[in-house]
Order: sequence, then structure tokens, then C-alpha cells
Amino acid sequence: MQRPAPSSIPTAPGIYLFKDNRGRIIYVGKARMLRRRVLSYFRTEGLSTKTQAMLSHAACLEYIATTTEKEALLLEASFIKKHHPHYNIMLRDDKQYFLFRLNPKNTFPRLEIVRQARRDGAHYFGPFTSAISARETWKLLHRTFALRRCTDRAMKNRVRPCLYHFMGQCQAPCMGMVTTQAYQENVSRVTALLQGRSEELLRSLHSAMEQAAEALEYERAAALRDQIRAVEITVERQAVVLPGKGDMDVVGLFASDRGVALGIIFVRNGAMTDGRAFYWSGLTLDDAPELLWSFLGQFYIHAMPPPRILLPWIPKDADSEDRQDCNENPGQITERDMWEQNLAERRQGVVRIVSPQNAYDNQLVNMAQANAREEARRQESVKQTDILDRLAQALRMAEPPRRIESVDVSHTGGRQTRVGMVVFEEGRAERSQYRVYSMPDSEDDYATLAAWIPRRLESGPPWPDLLLIDGGRGQLAAVGRALRDAGKEGLFMLAGIAKARTATGHADRRAGNVADRVFVPGRANPVPLHEGSAELLFLQNVRDTTHRFAIGRHRRARRASALSGELMRLPGIGPVTARLLWDHFESVEDMRAASVEELRKLPGIGKNKAEQLRNVLMSL
Repeated sequence: MQRPAPSSIPTAPGIYLFKDNRGRIIYVGKARMLRRRVLSYFRTEGLSTKTQAMLSHAACLEYIATTTEKEALLLEASFIKKHHPHYNIMLRDDKQYFLFRLNPKNTFPRLEIVRQARRDGAHYFGPFTSAISARETWKLLHRTFALRRCTDRAMKNRVRPCLYHFMGQCQAPCMGMVTTQAYQENVSRVTALLQGRSEELLRSLHSAMEQAAEALEYERAAALRDQIRAVEITVERQAVVLPGKGDMDVVGLFASDRGVALGIIFVRNGAMTDGRAFYWSGLTLDDAPELLWSFLGQFYIHAMPPPRILLPWIPKDADSEDRQDCNENPGQITERDMWEQNLAERRQGVVRIVSPQNAYDNQLVNMAQANAREEARRQESVKQTDILDRLAQALRMAEPPRRIESVDVSHTGGRQTRVGMVVFEEGRAERSQYRVYSMPDSEDDYATLAAWIPRRLESGPPWPDLLLIDGGRGQLAAVGRALRDAGKEGLFMLAGIAKARTATGHADRRAGNVADRVFVPGRANPVPLHEGSAELLFLQNVRDTTHRFAIGRHRRARRASALSGELMRLPGIGPVTARLLWDHFESVEDMRAASVEELRKLPGIGKNKAEQLRNVLMSL
């Protein structure tokens, strides 16, 4: 997509819509100044992988200006909910949350389970992520405190008490068999328990039980005793994590190699009542600011926000020039301000979005992060197994590739040539099995790969199910010939992954290009893998991991060569001393950190030579 003319973009706040060539909305964003925000998408560097992929599919751009930033915030949420754009971060399982609702406006309030909080003046408690857990708690509360279960309409039309009254689980307010005051006492107790004020409730119940016993009201005392036991059982299920009590939701993030997970735990009156975790494949920490704000907007459509929401950190605003805006206008409203106002209106009370302020806050964020980490491991374990099956189908393999080895050649003008090899087992990178091979200096990548095959065969098993080569048909053919010459053809499956080509035949390395091609032996055309498919994204991740590893080891070799040259310029120091240093220290940083006494411990290094080495190392 071409960069739009700045004069064509409004300077007002509003939302912007990226659309594909079929007119479908693929991304919705908001901005306090549309022109600045939109032009930031067309800078030459600094864009996340997700943004680059979105731009590669965008065909046109539209704007909707608003009068205030708050209107833009609400309009963005509305468009995302309605159109479900592919590149917006979506929370896809909102229906898993349950709330308890009590309406104090009713003379005899009814406790009910709902999925969504409304601005109707009722009290909402929760959320609960498990329907079974919510319903079991609901049944326990009715058995203990005998609130009515029937609807308002059924209560008005009832001519006799229901079965629950005869079971001792309803006080029959429909028949006037309980006073308003007595019923409201039970409503107050249910409210106290759901708000986490269990200690206060237990003291009240114990006092009422003792008074009933002294008045010889033994049946009432027994009923209060049963209520006390039920409350104690409920409290035992909760863990107090805050000594000072308090209501808050706590968010933690965990970034893996393949995605980002978010964990949220619910703390009510100092007790952790529940929690939930989510996972988004393909995201990185670069997407964390958008992820956190999007999560708040979508999650609290169905859940009532608490007075305090604790985030691992406060993200910067989406607009790239926020810092400049704040310098120019110190009173500029921030994204956090807008979200606090929006959530406060929903809660009908103050809501604060904060980062950790003390050790207890950090403890809670760590707990939420631990939940996120476990969710990422669980999701990736399932997803990688599925991807390997799909990859085997795409490459026409008899079995899923449980072990994948990937290789890439790196050199500078033919010098310090290295072949880096990474290993993935069951879809996960196994860093302990990474290897780097020093090869003869050469600018011919085909010859280097062919020469590497005997080295790999000499290393022996375990053999890969799939050997992925960073390159196209030429590199693939060179490796295939080397295997045939060694009498090992068919030992493992081969595949090559190469960048798409431009009209002139050169590799297309433009930002946002994700149309890599995968080749296998015996097939002239690339394997038909769709752009953005899980199989292609997985192979691209393996290839990129290999490239980074090979480049890193090549640069290390270059540094070692340069340092050895500097060392050998010193009188009396030759290749043997340089080799000695590299055998003893793992990196240049370790050498520079060594003291004169540590250098003197090396064989053949005296005091004067150690001081010379120390001086030259500190100057590098």
C-alpha cells in the first residue's frame, strides 16, 4: 500500500480503517491526531511483524473523525466488536464469565446468575470463569440463606409456597411468610460473603447464634450454626493474598517464542477468588501495549471492573508522538485517563489503572504471570502437535517431523564461513542441540552446504525427520547431490525455504513481505502454502531462528579473528597465545573483565605479558 499524502489525512482525533482489496476491514485503530498516527505506519523501520503483515494485505485506508478522544475510543471498540478485524487483537471467549446479580430495588431481592453486567442499579459480584463453580456456589448460598429462586412474574402469580419452601431453602416471601426485615438480613449476609467480608459476617452469625441460644430459640440457633459452617467452608476455598484487604484485578504477561499469554487474577477483599488466562499465537512483546488496552476494553464489556486494576506496567499511548504531545500540552489526556473514565462510568464509581507500587503488588503480578506462562505452555503444546501433523500433510510426509534440523550459511566476503544448525523437537527449539560448523573460506553457498553434509553425517544420529535449508532450489539441489554422493539419499526429508522474487528475479525483502516459498525435491513449483498459514509461519520461525544463530556465530568468529590479530601485534605474542586466550575465555567480554592476576594464571603468561594483554584488551 502506498503512503497517503499527509494533506489528505485529518488532524482531528478519530479512527482509521485499513481495508483489503475486497473492501473488508482488516484493522481498526484510534488516534488523538489521525495524521501523525497514520503516517507512523509508513516509516522505514521499527514496525512489528504483525503490523508489517497487515500492511502487506492492506489496499486502502479510510478515516472517521470525532470531536473528542473519548468518542474515538468508544467508536474503535464498537467497530472491533462489529467487524472482528483480522489484525486486531481479539478476546474470543467472553461467554465464559459469570456474575451474581442482586437488585436492592426489589423488596425481596433474588440472587441470579448472569453473563453480563448492566447499568441498572443492581449489585454484581464476580466474575466466575467456571459455570460449574458459579452454580455450586449459588446452590450453597440458597441452601444456607434461603433466598427466593423464582422470577418476579412467577412470584406475583404464585398461590401457594413452592417446593423449596418445604425443603427449608426458601422463606416463601410470595405468601407473606417472612417479613421484609428478616429477608433483608439474609440478603445482607449473602452480600457480605460475596464481597469477601467473611470475618465480619462470621462475627455477626456467632453473635446471633449465641443470642438465639440464650433466648431458648434452638431451631434458629441451629440454622445459624449451619450458616456458619457453610461460610467457613466457602472461606477455606479462598487464599488471602493482601493483608490490608482490597478489591482489584491483576494482570500479568508472558512472552514465549511463539506468542504472548495474559493471565488475570481476581482479588476481592484481599482474597484471590478466581483467575483466567489467554493466549495469542504470533504476537510478541512489541504488541503488548495494544494487547493490554484491547484486553481492558473487551474484557470489561462482560465483567464489572473493580476499583483498582493492576497492570505489569502502564503502556505508552498508541500515538507515536505521545511524549511530544505531553511536552507541548501538559494537560493532554492520556489513554490511561480515557480508560479510567470509561470504566468508572461502567462501574459507577472510581476506577484506577496502576502499575505495581509495592512488594505485594509485585507478588500478585508474578502470580498472574505464572498463570500466563502455564497457559502458553499448554496452548503451544497442543498447537505445535497440530502444526506438525499439518506440515507432514503439506510436504507429503508419511509421519509428522518430530525432529527438524535447519541450516544456514553465513560469511563476510567468503571469510569466517560458518554453517549454523538449529534443532526443533516436537515443535520446540532445543538450544542445547544447536551446533556451528567452521567451514573453509568460500563465497559459494552451494559448495559450502555440499561440504557440510559429510560433516553432519560424521556427527551421526539422531537423524532429523526433516532438514530445512535456508535457500531455494539451488541450495536444495546441492544438499541432495551431496547425500547421493555419500550413499545416504533418502536418509531424511529435505526442504528449502526462500524469499519470494520480484519481477526482476531478485529476492523480495520489502518490509511486510511474508510470501516465502517452500521447495521440496522432485517438485519444480513451490509447495502450495498460503501466506500467513500456520505451517508457513512455523517454517519461517524455524528459518529465522537459524539465520539469527548463524549470523551471531559468524560475527563472533569475526570478532575473534580481529582480536587475535590485535593480540599478535604485541611483541612475543603469536597464534599460540591468542588460541590460549580463546580456550580459557568464552567471549571478548570475559577477556576484558579478567584481571592481571587471572591472566597470569594462564600457562606461559608472566607479569609483564599479563599487563600488556590487559592494556590491549581494555583498548578494544
